[in-house]
Amino acid sequence: MASSTSGTGVGSPCGACKFLRRRCTQECVFAPYFDSEQSPAQFAAIHKVFGASNVSKLLAQLPVHLRCDAVVTVAYEAQARIRDPVYGCVAHIFALQKQVTDIHNTQTHS
Repeated sequence: MASSTSGTGVGSPCGACKFLRRRCTQECVFAPYFDSEQSPAQFAAIHKVFGASNVSKLLAQLPVHLRCDAVVTVAYEAQARIRDPVYGCVAHIFALQKQVTDIHNTQTHS
């Protein structure tokens, strides 16, 4: 997630607005987190899983200093949900728990 100079009225739209094919304004809540080069593809997953409107509302409700972490988290969960629509990122947690259990069992039975 990179900063973008869009939203200032100069340059290209942010990655989210580029994906949504809309004009990027100074008030765009997505502009600081989605650059116009690589982010349209990243935003596509977020839009598909959560919807642009829902994510926009979420970000607008958060203090500015927490938004970057929220965007990273939402992007991670969106990618995980696309790979595993039922469990999302919880599938990663289950896999890690299994690895820990397997290692523990291997060490205790040696």
